[in-house]
This record gives sequence, C-alpha cells and structure tokens, in this order.
Amino acid sequence: MMRLRLLAVIPFLALAAPLAGQGVLIAPTTVIIDARARTTSILLVNQGEEPAEVDISTFFAYTITDSTGQLQLHAPDSTENRFTSAAEWIRAFPRRMTIAPKSQQTVRLLVSPPADLPDGEYWARLAVLARGGRVPLERSTDTSQVNVGLSIEVRTLLPVLYRKGKVETGVAISDLRAARVADSVVVRGRLERQGNAAMIGTVRSELVDSAGRVRAAFSQPISTYLALEPRFVAPADSVPSGEYTLRMEVSAERRDLPPEALLPFRAVRDSVAVHLP
Repeated sequence: MMRLRLLAVIPFLALAAPLAGQGVLIAPTTVIIDARARTTSILLVNQGEEPAEVDISTFFAYTITDSTGQLQLHAPDSTENRFTSAAEWIRAFPRRMTIAPKSQQTVRLLVSPPADLPDGEYWARLAVLARGGRVPLERSTDTSQVNVGLSIEVRTLLPVLYRKGKVETGVAISDLRAARVADSVVVRGRLERQGNAAMIGTVRSELVDSAGRVRAAFSQPISTYLALEPRFVAPADSVPSGEYTLRMEVSAERRDLPPEALLPFRAVRDSVAVHLP
C-alpha cells in the first residue's frame, strides 16, 4: 500500500495546471472519459524558454484522509481491492515526447476496458513527468564564472474518471462536530459517497449563534471517492464562548470544473449543536 500526502487539496482546483519549473500547462486537470467514445485528449503547453521532456504513465489511486483529517493519495497494492481501477486500460499516445519552447502537444488517451465491464465509474491517475529548465544556485555578476544550477523535474497527477452506462452519485454526512483551536474553529465530519461514482462537489458550513447570526463560515471544493473525514478550518477569533449550531451542506457545484465533469445529486444537509469554550 502506498500513501502520498497531498501538498494541496487537489485534484480539481484549476482548468489548467502549471508545471512551474518548466512553464508547462496541462488542460484539463480532471479527465472525464465516456464509454461511448473511449477516448479523449489533453493538451500540454510549454510556456518556457527551454525544451521540456515529458513522460506519461497511469496508476490506480484515490484520495482518503488520515487520522488528522489531512488528504492523502492512496495507491492500493496488488493485495487490496482494485475493483474500480481503470489504470491498466488507459494508453497515452504519445507517451514520451519533447515539447519545444513556446509550443504545445496534444496527447490522446485511449481506453480499452473488458468487454463485460459492469456499469459504473472507474478511476486512475495520470502521471505527467516533465523535465527541463534549471534553477540557479549561485548568481554572479562576473560573466567569466560558471553559474551552478539544479535541473528541474516536476510530476503532476491528474484524476481520470471513466464512466460507463448508468452512473450516479451522492453523499451522506455523519458524525458532524466542531472544536475551537487557537483562533479558529476546526470542523470534522464523515462524508460517505453514495451510488457508483465519485462525489464531486462543494462543502459549505456555518456556525450560527442563538440569534441566527453566522459567526464563522467556510466553503471548499471536495471530492469523495469512497469515504472521507476531512478537516476544515474557519476563522473564529471574534467568536465568543457559548452554544452554537453547526450547519453543513454538500452540493453538486464546482466553480473550477466544467459542467460535464459533474454528476448531479440532491444537496445534503446536516446540523449539530456545539459548545465552544
């Protein structure tokens, strides 16, 4: 089993993801493949001043949370259940390439699933490894001196969702709770996916006082493949001690994704009384 800690809440935060060192952009950042077409494409754009060498591969992984609520990328090993993996069916053409400066390359993704594949959604991660460019370690005004630098290598992971036949999703909220930590309110809750496809949406939460005033709030994109217990933080430095109602809603809305990436579901809400010391 392999778990990779996510440095940011990924996977679906932009329509084009930069590989900063190389100046390479990738679009889209969430790849949706319909079984009726079995193919799609991504676009790589080298914005840099040097060629970028790119390798593309696939593997099976999905996001989970650890005991502290931090997102991790979980890559099951061969002994674990891989019933939703599409990684073995996806081929990239070309798989290796060199993109000239200020140029772009279209990469076609072709899926060859089993003939008897049941309806549902199947997952993979597309790993785009780009090499090129250098970060200087020393800068000198003396042109006779040699500048030393490090070559840059950036690996970007994109979620791939292969959808066949009838796919549906939803989410159930449970174990909603909140606690004060320093000048913030930390909100936790269990989000369990419903249906046969990942839930992609937005979670919103409010801390409401006895007069109905919202004293703290947050809104954040969320993707639940199986189940998560994420940690959300809302600023609450001006919230006094007392009794409050914590409200949470998860809806099928995302500002950072095109509409075709989303599966509709009815918004789900839950609330709980909390005491903040």
